[in-house]
Amino acid sequence: MNLLTHTLSSLWQVVLVGLIFGAGLPALFALGMRSLAAGTTEENPRATPAGMAGAAVCFAVVVIAIIAGILLLTAGFLSSSFGINLF
Repeated sequence: MNLLTHTLSSLWQVVLVGLIFGAGLPALFALGMRSLAAGTTEENPRATPAGMAGAAVCFAVVVIAIIAGILLLTAGFLSSSFGINLF
């Protein structure tokens, strides 16, 4: 029974991370693109300041998540080669 509860505990964590990074980041990027297009017309193709701010926040979160993922993957190499302990 302990094995089953441990496996189910690990499973929901994997599913959650998969949803966040597998579908959440592309959806957040799409939301940023949609935010840039909000309020534009054929006569006025420029984005509104609120749309640009919303897009900047969405794109910043995506870039930070990508950089954090790369650093997480290379943490062992950075620790052993350069003595940099990030996580």
